[in-house]
Formats: sequence, C-alpha cells, structure tokens
Amino acid sequence: MNDAPQFQAYGLPHVTVIFLTIVLPFALAAIVRRSKSQRLEKIIIGVLSAVLILNYVIYLIFIRSRGLVDWRQILPMQMCDWGMVVVIVAMWTGNQRWFEVAYFWGIGGTLQAVLTPNLRFGFPDWRFISFFTSHCGIIVGVIFLMLTRRYRPHPMSIVRVWLWSEFYFVVTLIVDELTGVNYGFLLHKPEAFSILSFLSDSRQLYLLQVHGVALLFFLALYAPFAIFDLATGKSLRNAGKHKGAL
Repeated sequence: MNDAPQFQAYGLPHVTVIFLTIVLPFALAAIVRRSKSQRLEKIIIGVLSAVLILNYVIYLIFIRSRGLVDWRQILPMQMCDWGMVVVIVAMWTGNQRWFEVAYFWGIGGTLQAVLTPNLRFGFPDWRFISFFTSHCGIIVGVIFLMLTRRYRPHPMSIVRVWLWSEFYFVVTLIVDELTGVNYGFLLHKPEAFSILSFLSDSRQLYLLQVHGVALLFFLALYAPFAIFDLATGKSLRNAGKHKGAL
C-alpha cells in the first residue's frame, strides 16, 4: 500500500491519458466511416461498453477483497457512475435524449475529473488505471457518438438535462446524509484542487454555488453549437420552416 506511486498532476502518465482520450474517439470514428460497416460500429460500441462495465466490476472486487473500504463507500452514486450507465444506454439505443444527458454529464462532469482528478495513486497502480478507464471511457463514448451519428445538443437539451441533474442532486444528497460519504462532492469540496475549490466554505452557499457552476458548464458546453447555428443561420432557417408548417 505504501509503495504505491503518488499521482502527479500533468505528469507524463496523466498527459498521455488526456492525449489518448482526445485521439481515440476520432480514430475509432474514422475507422467506422472508412469501413461504412454498421457491424463494426456495433462491435466498437460493444467493446467500449464491456470495458466500462468490466472495469467497474473488477474495481469493486479488488477493493472489497482487500478490505480497503466500507460498503457505504462503493455505492454507485458518483456522477461518473450515472454517466457510465447513461452513455452505454445512449450508445446501444441510439436515442437522442439519452445522448443529451451523456453529453452534459459525460463532458461537463467527467472531463473535470480527468483534468483535475481526486486521485492519490499514480501509474501503474491499478487504481490509477481503473479511475481513468472509467472516466475517459465515458468521454470517448460520447465523442464517438457525436462523430459517427452526428448527435448534438439543442437549447431544450439544457432544460431536460438540468432536471435530470436535479434528480441526481436530490438522491445523492440523501445518500450522503445517510452514509456520511461525499458522493458528488455534496458534503464538502474535493481534496484535490478543482474549480470547486474556489467555492464557499459555508455548505448551504456551497451547494447553491455548485448549481451555478453546473449551469455555467452546461451553457459553455452548448456555446459552440449556438455559435455555429448563429454563424450558419441554421436557427433562422429552422424557425422559417416551423412557421411555414403552421
């Protein structure tokens, strides 16, 4: 346990993981486009899903077999746990609504964990590998869907995902109070430095500010699509079509 290497933010292993997270979905999407094979696309989706699920199960088995944590600490209540389920469902169903949640949760929540991980163990410790496999796998799945199926969020996507996020917030807040575990960082700030480190030390104000940060992330994640729509006049053309239809 004491021989485990210490995690170094933006050291070579961390930078390599970030690089692979960016490159992998583009490479996979390029393979699918060139082959024009739906079967290959399904194989890639199956592999991504299997990696995410197996990594999660193996992680639970390892930490329980070594007696590292109490059962209350391994409940599937982190945002990345919910994000993993959502992105797998989105990949298999091809449903735009599931993709919306996967996009905002996967990129907005999980990306923060990849860039500023709340992690003590460095490569090649199995906890380092498991942490980044789960978080980066979600991002890879979301971007792969965007590239292969041309999915994207829309203005109402923010409203729908915000409501789902509020559902997660309420459920997780209750679980945190019952277990004393800091799921979703709703009991207190994460130990590792992140954007949440700048928020208030008052818990009531902190929880309010967390909502504000989430909304800012949602707006920032939608901003490129809004700019594209304005630049191309897409929103105006769509409005004209709807008006004609009426």
